[in-house]
Amino acid sequence: MKNSKKAERLMQIEADFGAHNYHPLPVVLEKGKGVFLWDVNGKKYFDFLSAYSAVNQGHCHPAIVKAMTRQASKLALTSRAFYNDSLGEYERYITDYFGYDKVLPMNTGAEAVETALKLCRKWGYLKKKITENKARIIACTGNFHGRTISIVSMSSDPDARNGYGPYTPGIELIPYNDLAALKKALEDSNVAGFIVEPIQGEAGVVVPDKGYLRGAAELCSKANVLFIADEVQTGIARTGKMLACDHEKIRPDILILGKALSGGMYPVSAVLADDHIMLCIKPNEHGSTFGGNPIAARTGMAALEVVKKEKLAQKAEVLGEIFRKELRKIESVRLQDVRGKGLLNAIVIKPMKGKTAWDVCLALRDNGLLAKPTHDHIIRLAPPLVITKKQILKAAKIIRRTLKNM
Repeated sequence: MKNSKKAERLMQIEADFGAHNYHPLPVVLEKGKGVFLWDVNGKKYFDFLSAYSAVNQGHCHPAIVKAMTRQASKLALTSRAFYNDSLGEYERYITDYFGYDKVLPMNTGAEAVETALKLCRKWGYLKKKITENKARIIACTGNFHGRTISIVSMSSDPDARNGYGPYTPGIELIPYNDLAALKKALEDSNVAGFIVEPIQGEAGVVVPDKGYLRGAAELCSKANVLFIADEVQTGIARTGKMLACDHEKIRPDILILGKALSGGMYPVSAVLADDHIMLCIKPNEHGSTFGGNPIAARTGMAALEVVKKEKLAQKAEVLGEIFRKELRKIESVRLQDVRGKGLLNAIVIKPMKGKTAWDVCLALRDNGLLAKPTHDHIIRLAPPLVITKKQILKAAKIIRRTLKNM
């Protein structure tokens, strides 16, 4: 499908004046509602990326838009130099919602991860009594926690890591989904924390073995090490539970949230922990000008209320099973695997005749469905959780027809 002159012009403007740190699918969008997106030519698409799971509540959900615009017209930002009339309500709401003593509000997922790492180290020195500058944090190969210097120091992806050294010390990588490797790493008394994604999204929706998360949490508890769950992408009902950790009934020592915490309307992230951890950070030791601003607070509460009222976790669980069942019916030599949990899913594509997952995504676009590859052979499929059974079946037909025609 050829893009219109308007679309070509807009893409060229980005190429001319923007940094080339992204390689978007060639489609220029101008409107979104619910599970659908429209391009500048008026063509309608199913959105099966959901802004990397930021738009779980659907595009421009009216309740979230209302809360955000109402607050924006009243008071947007005070910084944390002063109190405002929204932050306390939000803090009480979100801590009750997830069952923690305290929240530290930030803006982006990467900022929240950095905050969790700082909090973990601070706890290690103050509470575990690790010798200053000796604290270590364990992470997993295949992870994607963000793109700051410290976070790419934890990465095993050459594209994310190469060219950004020297790297932050005190970080060790072990294989994902490997309890024996974790047990061995925890023998070092200088380990303060273990950070993990309950499902590795950017790696291609890699779901660990049943019992891995519970086993990891138990090992951390025995070693007096903080279990840190990065649920920026897997949280807020995406996997069929409010948190992916809920599948194994575990409660992280530090919980990291972002993306759908605002329904995709605004940068809102959060780090949650109990007092004995959170209060290790004192005034002036960490902060953010925009973190916890009134718009973020009101938007965050509205977004979480939508998840609860519309029972999006339950929907994701039921529709995810239906979706994977439909995908597994597809008879195509290109389709090698279907995997996922809830409405966080992926298909593994066999490259043939020089065609990769990118080419499949181009064909899906032409057929009215937007998705994006992760690596050359995996396509993540994660629609907004407000999708209906009828819509998910229609989308599955588009995917089936696309793969058969290729």
